[in-house]
Amino acid sequence: MSRTEFVIATAIILFIAFCLGWFANWLIHRFTRVAAGDVAELDRMSQELHEAEETRDQAITYLQQREAELTNQLSQTEAELRAAMDGLRDARHEAEELRAWIDRQQAS
Repeated sequence: MSRTEFVIATAIILFIAFCLGWFANWLIHRFTRVAAGDVAELDRMSQELHEAEETRDQAITYLQQREAELTNQLSQTEAELRAAMDGLRDARHEAEELRAWIDRQQAS
């Protein structure tokens, strides 16, 4: 094999390697490329997800505030109930004392 034949053979081999590398690169980009419609859909989905998260956060905040209000209202109602029960107990005790006093007055 002469020097010229060796250079031509090497050039052909390098050209074939270049073509195979270029073709492999083209195939990889062809299969991994994301279409513009897909990107737009992903952007839309991410925006909807963000809005859903904000709505969820607002709902959680509202529920926490509502729970605090109801807990406060329950505490006030329980305090009023205790006061009413104490007043009723005192009234019953006083009524018993009055009945006993009336019974003693009628007996004497």
